[in-house]
Amino acid sequence: MTATRGFGIDIGGSGIKGGLVDLEQGRLIGDRKRVDTPRPSTPEAIADVVADIVAEFEWDGPVGVTLPAVIKKGFARTAANIDPSWIGTDADTLFAKRLGRDVEDIAMLNDADAAGMAEIRFGHPEARTGVTILLTFGTGIGSAVFLDGKLLPNTEFGHLEVDGHDAEKRAAASIKDNEGLSYPEWAQRVNRYLTVLEGLMAPDLLIVGGGVSKKSEKWVPLLGIRTEIVVASLQNNAGIVGAALAAAEGIEH
Repeated sequence: MTATRGFGIDIGGSGIKGGLVDLEQGRLIGDRKRVDTPRPSTPEAIADVVADIVAEFEWDGPVGVTLPAVIKKGFARTAANIDPSWIGTDADTLFAKRLGRDVEDIAMLNDADAAGMAEIRFGHPEARTGVTILLTFGTGIGSAVFLDGKLLPNTEFGHLEVDGHDAEKRAAASIKDNEGLSYPEWAQRVNRYLTVLEGLMAPDLLIVGGGVSKKSEKWVPLLGIRTEIVVASLQNNAGIVGAALAAAEGIEH
């Protein structure tokens, strides 16, 4: 291990991804490892998967771990698209014990916050000034908000009420697949959601990420809000990179 390397784990509702990260370039070193999120996605079951991924890379340094949850001082306070038994879990201690680390060597943070940190550091330079919102479209919708590059942690804008519905229940990427929506049909829903969000926050820049960002040409040009929209530079690896950054720099929320 050197100071220019880190390790990140990104836990999502459908998959758990991990890998070595070049902390100077903001990119993965080699291939990442992805494992389907276990069912039920209890803390113990997920901790076992995380331990297997870390062991496969033979990594013995600090580990950053993201959760689709509000994280306060290492505790999970909510659980979005993971088992509700996560609520109230001391995730810091759980992963420290399972990975054989000191608690100080585990950095826990919200998954979208981690992705946003990576994009602010290594992505579009214009994201570092003004109000920037990153949205990750996957099993749910994650959000991260920055003012002049500084994170406001644990926002949950994927759960805004839009036309009587929880936004991510209508506009997450998983909904597109589950309901068999075309990209234009899904883009209409995303655009409606973004219109509501724009009315509340008036951001200077929106960054869209998540796995569906790999096919951004099929839906991003169909969005018609006032705010400038750019595609995440790190796409679906941003969470891993941000988690590794948090662990290397001792950042936790």
